[in-house]
Amino acid sequence: MTPIYTVNPKNFTTILKNHRYNWNEFEKFRDVTKGSFVDGISQLKKYFNHFGYLMAEDMDSTDIFDANLENAITRYQAKLGLPVTGKLDSGTLSEIMSPRCGVPDKPPEKLSDMQRLEYFTGRPRWARSIPMTLTYAFSPSNFITSLSMQDTREVFKRAFGHWAAVIPVTFLEANDYGFADIKIGFYSGDHGDGEAFDGVLGVLAHAFSPESGRFHLDAAETWAVDFKTEKSEVAVDLESVAIHEIGHLLGLAHTSVKEAVMYPSLKPRQKKLDLKIDDIKGVQALYGSNPNFNFQAFSESDISSNDAVDFRIRSEICFIFLLVLILWL
Repeated sequence: MTPIYTVNPKNFTTILKNHRYNWNEFEKFRDVTKGSFVDGISQLKKYFNHFGYLMAEDMDSTDIFDANLENAITRYQAKLGLPVTGKLDSGTLSEIMSPRCGVPDKPPEKLSDMQRLEYFTGRPRWARSIPMTLTYAFSPSNFITSLSMQDTREVFKRAFGHWAAVIPVTFLEANDYGFADIKIGFYSGDHGDGEAFDGVLGVLAHAFSPESGRFHLDAAETWAVDFKTEKSEVAVDLESVAIHEIGHLLGLAHTSVKEAVMYPSLKPRQKKLDLKIDDIKGVQALYGSNPNFNFQAFSESDISSNDAVDFRIRSEICFIFLLVLILWL
């Protein structure tokens, strides 16, 4: 069971401190419930609207915690695997404050509609014959100088390799940015795609569904390829973010499985480099399996915790059923 925090969860204070440019006195929202009036609630409504939990027609600009906001919080908690309380508890606030992908989530309309594997509307994919090759290139004019080009290229080669290992798609770096299928660049603030970046932490990156191929990273972040040399407490692992956004480029939306790379948030100095069963099943449903990939190669630890919980519950039910049957006989 996911714990309900009564004190600041791990990383909450660090995240909070580095978001004060965006969320002044964020602690005041803790444990606020429906009917409350708190200065700044209107900003929370904008957050939930941006990420798909609160429709424009259901929100207003007041600082009243209304029923629509409570419903948005409930759906947010359900989508992200949090205790569903409808309240702004510490665990929920910590998740809201966590750096994350800028792509909106696909929350369930009803809690009974909850599912883990998600795709963009219409389940778009790259419409080419299998096996296919996709090219990628880096913008020559939208780059960062804090990382060497060699390090960046190696990171992205590994990131694409994670997906290529499980589906029949080959990713090749191209020299011609203009003709590449996937175009990668680092941008600041409003960069013309309607999804402005917000500075340090907050939104880390975003990518568009097939076959757009646009992959944008926030240039304001402290991007890291090695936490041993990058000591900043707000450093973000470039490879982890790259793997996640490539999932979007291939057609995957966000998942509710926290261990999966397609989970929307990533804490500072956190790494998520291994595809989980949830990620693999999702992308293989779109492209099929790499003929060299074998599920048997995965150890038990690679199975998502949700799968493990499901298995444990099924095992307990079977045990109880057998016990009842034995006693009845």
